Amino acid sequence: MRSVVRYACVAIVFASAPLGCKGCNEHALDAGGEGGAAPATSLLTAEEANKVLAQVGEHKITLGNYVAALEHMDQFDRLRYQSVERRRELLREMINVLLLADEAVAKGYDKDPVAQEELRSVLRDAMLREARKGAPTPEEIPDAEVRAYYDEHKGAYKDPERRRAECVVTADEASAKTALDLAKKATSATQWGEVVRTKSIDSRAKANVPIDLAGDFGMVSPPGDPRGDNPRIPPEVRAALFEIKNVGDVLDRYVRAADGKFYIVRLGQKTDAHERTLAEADRTIRVKLAQDKLRGQEEALMAELKTEFPVQIDEAALALVRVGPLMDGGAGAHLDAGAD
Repeated sequence: MRSVVRYACVAIVFASAPLGCKGCNEHALDAGGEGGAAPATSLLTAEEANKVLAQVGEHKITLGNYVAALEHMDQFDRLRYQSVERRRELLREMINVLLLADEAVAKGYDKDPVAQEELRSVLRDAMLREARKGAPTPEEIPDAEVRAYYDEHKGAYKDPERRRAECVVTADEASAKTALDLAKKATSATQWGEVVRTKSIDSRAKANVPIDLAGDFGMVSPPGDPRGDNPRIPPEVRAALFEIKNVGDVLDRYVRAADGKFYIVRLGQKTDAHERTLAEADRTIRVKLAQDKLRGQEEALMAELKTEFPVQIDEAALALVRVGPLMDGGAGAHLDAGAD
């Protein structure tokens, strides 16, 4: 039934929205083009757009309707309809939608709450598409606007130094001393990996990875820099990591962290701090500014609608809702009658 309900939603939108040619300047598929040959295209005149391809009860599927359905597809999906037979298949599908939708409406499925909600979602998307019209693409953002944003946010384009922490973790000080002695004698990443595999109590120490990657805790930036935080690396280990001078070196002492464990720390990799130039940041900035402008147009529409249609929320009623995990035979959400 759910699929039929969806057909009802499509039918309501199909019947209520004019699907003729968009100013009669859109491209249509030529009736020619047998087999897998790429179909020719031509500009639709008003007469061509109104040409009836199929009559379905009281509904007419015009050439304009058909072309609009193709244009709403992803470009790769559209390529599936190069052959005549596949184009007939699309027309048959459009006919089936209308037949099933009419029957669903006749049976009252369009009044189903799920159908109503899905229809509202379709209409919401249509309104948002309308609101987004005219929003610039990243390429259309003026150069001066990109430079102004870069100059104002230069700090965001200063990438800090990052270091890769490799650790042997032990539960007590005696084990840490033994592991540290072995780690200092390791002259290669493979030998270090052997120490990790035999001495570390970390749950990932024996993971199925190349031995020279054993003990990898990931990258982190200098202490105090929130952009390079890493939840796997305790603050004490993070600070110690930046005391090490050369890649491949092991800190000459073990580190006790707040979690009570002892860490032998090795510097596995280092990337220097880098300030991105305007040219390097250009694309990122353009995408962000374009998204900001698009969201601004959406927010302006919502603000206008809320002025026209005032919104009131019953916070007390909302507080009654409690959401829990789905249980067999039970709902995942319920009302809490005892809520304050």
